[in-house]
Amino acid sequence: MSEEQENQDSVQTQDLQADLEALTKERDGLKDQILRSQAEFQNFRRRSEKEKLDFLEYASSEAIGALLPILDDFERALRTETADAEYAKGMTLIYQRFFDALKKLGLEPIESVGKPFDPHIHHAVEKEETADAPADIVLAEHQRAYNFKGRLLRPAMVKVAVEPPKE
Repeated sequence: MSEEQENQDSVQTQDLQADLEALTKERDGLKDQILRSQAEFQNFRRRSEKEKLDFLEYASSEAIGALLPILDDFERALRTETADAEYAKGMTLIYQRFFDALKKLGLEPIESVGKPFDPHIHHAVEKEETADAPADIVLAEHQRAYNFKGRLLRPAMVKVAVEPPKE
């Protein structure tokens, strides 16, 4: 083989190696783009599912929130005395079925009476000076607080103990 032929072969080999390196670089870039696109799509799908679930939960909480005044009215009606025992029993059964149905959907009552006042779940509508209870203890509940699926749906309206003025 002549020297000229060897130079041509060497140039061709270098050109082929350069082409191979360029193609390898392009392939690696395309692989990276595909992997990124797949990851972005998976993230988009997860985000879409979460948004859908959040929307459904929000819609449910709005519906349950609209039913809470009816539950309050039932509780007030049950506290009212009536001469008809059968009527009272029927009201109690209806209330219990309604309350149980709401609980199955995720409604959770929050007990307040006797607990320390918490501004995150209590709304103080009345204060009473008393030495019978420590300060900042909930004495009475005017309207019950509820959580819905772990989130506060409605704060309680409560009466809170305060220390009497010192003489």
